[in-house]
Amino acid sequence: MFKRLCLAVIISLVLGCTVWQARQLDESFGPADSAKFDSASAQFIDTSTPKGHPDPASIPTGSSEWLAAERVMETRCVVCHGCLDSPCQLNMSRWDGIARGAIPTSTYDGTRLTAANVTNLIGAPRLASEWRKEGFFSVLNERSDSPEANVKASLLAQMLMLKQQHPGGEEKLLSEDMRLGLNASHECPTIEEFDSYAADFPEGGMPYGLPALSPDENETILQWLKMGAPHPERTLLDPAIVQQQQQWESFFNQDSLKGQLSSRYMYEHLFLAALYFGEREEEPGTLDPAPAHFFRLVRSTTPPGQPVQQIASRRPFDDPGVDRVYYRLVPQESTVLVKTHMPYALNDTRMRHWQNLFLNSDYEVTELPGYDPETASNPFVTFAALPQLARYRFMLEEAHYTISGYIKGPVCRGQVALNVINDYFWVAFADPRFAALAEDADFLAKAREHLRLPAEDESDAGLLAWSKFAKMEQAYLKKKVAVINRVTEKDPINLDYLWKGDGYNKNATLTIFRHDDSASVIKGLAGDSPQTAWVITYPLLERIHYLLVAGFDVYGNVGHQLSTRLYMDFLRMEGEFNFLAFLPSETRVTVRDQWYRGASEDVKDYVHGRYAGLSEDTGMSYESADPLGELYGDWKRFFAPLQPKTLKLAEGQTDITARHLSRLNSIRGGAVRYLPQVTFVRLDSDGGTAQWFTLLRHNAHLNIAQPFNEDARRIPEEDQLMILPGFVGAYPNSLLVLDAATVDNFVDSLTAVNSPEDYERFIDKYGVRRTDPRFWTYSDQMHQSLSSARPLDAGLFDYNRLENR
Repeated sequence: MFKRLCLAVIISLVLGCTVWQARQLDESFGPADSAKFDSASAQFIDTSTPKGHPDPASIPTGSSEWLAAERVMETRCVVCHGCLDSPCQLNMSRWDGIARGAIPTSTYDGTRLTAANVTNLIGAPRLASEWRKEGFFSVLNERSDSPEANVKASLLAQMLMLKQQHPGGEEKLLSEDMRLGLNASHECPTIEEFDSYAADFPEGGMPYGLPALSPDENETILQWLKMGAPHPERTLLDPAIVQQQQQWESFFNQDSLKGQLSSRYMYEHLFLAALYFGEREEEPGTLDPAPAHFFRLVRSTTPPGQPVQQIASRRPFDDPGVDRVYYRLVPQESTVLVKTHMPYALNDTRMRHWQNLFLNSDYEVTELPGYDPETASNPFVTFAALPQLARYRFMLEEAHYTISGYIKGPVCRGQVALNVINDYFWVAFADPRFAALAEDADFLAKAREHLRLPAEDESDAGLLAWSKFAKMEQAYLKKKVAVINRVTEKDPINLDYLWKGDGYNKNATLTIFRHDDSASVIKGLAGDSPQTAWVITYPLLERIHYLLVAGFDVYGNVGHQLSTRLYMDFLRMEGEFNFLAFLPSETRVTVRDQWYRGASEDVKDYVHGRYAGLSEDTGMSYESADPLGELYGDWKRFFAPLQPKTLKLAEGQTDITARHLSRLNSIRGGAVRYLPQVTFVRLDSDGGTAQWFTLLRHNAHLNIAQPFNEDARRIPEEDQLMILPGFVGAYPNSLLVLDAATVDNFVDSLTAVNSPEDYERFIDKYGVRRTDPRFWTYSDQMHQSLSSARPLDAGLFDYNRLENR
């Protein structure tokens, strides 16, 4: 009884303070007006120059302050507040995200029983006042407009000033009271609650858990806020860009049934792409500068030539509610983030190629499919009229982008979402010429009912919905295996069944890395001995996209999210089954059992066994007692002409430096268990130049056949390191700096780490912690280096997963 009374008193005091603070603000600056930021404060400006930063002298009053503040916020604020996983859902990567404000709830909730409302900014535009009705509160001043009010009544200003008052940095580690990491429970105070928050969390100012802004940077943002947070209303495009935009909108909106169905297919695969007009080069040093503008392909109720009226929906194949959908290109207004950026080139060559694939081919579309969930969620039904070769080629030729949709899309966030894949595996693709692995159109027409996907149950699926898909997968595998056995009896499987990129396309092979709660994909075959490997066919690639990208709803309930996770088990095992077909028949079970140690026989039967057993042996010959290692080596040689130079550790290094760095690749167990998943390493040479590398930790598992209790299946003694040139990953956990002359000592020191205390001393010597006064300097250098080396791919890293050790 006494405890309840104390709790009631505390709650009353807190509420009383909040009410008092609100009354003080109202008396000083008037009541809040939720519609204050529904319209822009500045005139139109021309942002056709790179990054949208024109000459300040040529733009209206107020816009120069916005552009100056935007530059600071991009590199100091957006690195934590840039996407769906931002603390308090405060998205500062675009103006309407700042105007929308914050909310205490999280986008990601794997336990919700019913689907949540959509809060994604990349949809139909919504006014700030509309977001207030959904629980978002302002971080700007919505009261009367004066320099004093614009600071005192602005949560953003108060958070910045709190950090200036309590910058921290006295200790090398943050207090254990600081809430850090992916699943941290953040305090999300309103301006009325700020005084209480500041008293309870004096070190909780912004940037949270990182060094304070410099006085000049802080003043730049405050000056913009004092002026009332003005901003440009929209981007004006260069006439040459507008012409290309119009040409592509004309292509995407052809009136024929062929054209409409083909464009629907393209849109459902490109809706996450950062589209740009230009060519895509493959190697560093030959890259064109980043384009002035990226575009998004959206659905609109209005045709080209009229203002875009975007159709808001959870999924790209949801019912648009209109008879005719138009596909429009709109400029991407957000700051580019590595974790979500997927550049995709549009040019004359591509337009002609797609015209030939989809529109000039000899086939007929007699009617357009509908948008009911069961049909729209199954691409093998919706797009049955389109040539299978066209569909496969469309995804295959940009396979890195296609797979990135899963890796960089909203599904790929968190340990439970990602423990469906291994930490390090290779991917190759079935050659479109071979029906044995690509499965011909006639087979797919008969099997498509077995290829239904969880999105047919929309976003409120039952917890046992996945069981019906298990039965469908078993039936599909039975039919698929029968086809493969029949075809390979005459033409045994060999490396010619794999797509060799048409002789030039570096999308032919990929390496995928899991970093515990995030993931990355790169072109080429990194390293020599992956944990597993997949061969992806057309039906598998299409289902990966419609399961994890087009069909996944991050706002869906626990049933939808669990069904998606469990269905991906089937797709992973199918890719592994395809790979095992290249091994001798007597080796397939041995390799399967190694990959699935401790898993049930029923699970293993999906990889090779009762559900997926091949009767025919491989057509490849093996000479060693290690066919798996031999096959990996065969892949390296077969795909050698298509391997990017960026995978070569020795590129730009002395032989001695490269040899010392390569020692890191041989470390297993031991020190590896103390390292984080993703570490960026800066190597300073005697000449003053710096090169960047990424040190990855690959966790080993007995198997990854279950979504829960992952720790029970971990085998740390088999964990390994890999060092790669450049930057891999969007969420660095740690930053190291060393001189090239001492790289041998660095490797020795790392190898000797055998306890948390050893690791702390190692970081003392080589690390730049999140509390380090030099942190922002090195952060800027990282981003500059990425922009120089890979301008099309460059964006901001995310610092929400920096460690505190």
